[in-house]
Amino acid sequence: MPEKSAHRRGQKPRPSGSKPGQKWGDKPKRADSRIWLYGRHAVAAALQNPARKIRRLAATKNAHDWLRETLPDDLFHRLEIEDLRPDAIDKLLPIGSVHQGLALFTDPLERARLRDVCKADRPGPVIILDQITDTQNIGAIFRNAAAFGAQGVIFQDRRTPPLSGALAKAAVGALETVPAISVVNIARALEALNEIGFRTVGLAGETDQALADIPRDRPIALVMGAEGAGLRQLVRETCSTIARIPICETMESLNVSSATAISLYEITRGTIAKQPTAP
Repeated sequence: MPEKSAHRRGQKPRPSGSKPGQKWGDKPKRADSRIWLYGRHAVAAALQNPARKIRRLAATKNAHDWLRETLPDDLFHRLEIEDLRPDAIDKLLPIGSVHQGLALFTDPLERARLRDVCKADRPGPVIILDQITDTQNIGAIFRNAAAFGAQGVIFQDRRTPPLSGALAKAAVGALETVPAISVVNIARALEALNEIGFRTVGLAGETDQALADIPRDRPIALVMGAEGAGLRQLVRETCSTIARIPICETMESLNVSSATAISLYEITRGTIAKQPTAP
């Protein structure tokens, strides 16, 4: 019986409306709000997310075979997959995109609401990003958030790049499982978290308070500032506590995604159920 998955070579690409060269700070037209995801793990995770609307899926022969082995059979056979060569996929994406033979054109996920996601009576911390704009760092932070059971990641809508492309690839599928909460004002989001019952902890080096000594009587919302600039003054003042990760004096600071991973390990230590080791 023939497969329902369409693997078509040489098909004329449908107009996508995407502009790979467009800067993330620009305000796109509505048709351009759709995004490209690429890389095997990012695309496979998105395909398995019922909330994703698949507009176009392109794969090389090797990537097509990998999808067949990776996805559930019923899902795989429902997909329409364009068979493209690597150089044809290159032309769909920004220059230098490491797509591993897979590219998915899709609608962005709807943003979650803070009060719908962040609950003081639920396990897991919340992560707040204050002016962090590097796509690799944000993607890695989402991956850390998934690994340590975070309730969600909060960021400022106009100061954060789209959750797509290299960012999604760095997240290794975590964008599909960790709620992304876009807010207009970080300080107001912290006020809301304080009211809900979280202990909002800003990470900074200029304090004697070690993160390990923070009381665990309330769930923690961890606030991470941009490398170099750190936390903005109003954000810092709105945090209920400021803490640091003690490191050797020979090193001034840590990469923000590394600092996030260390902090999440510290504040969730002993609370995450043991999981089988991944193969």
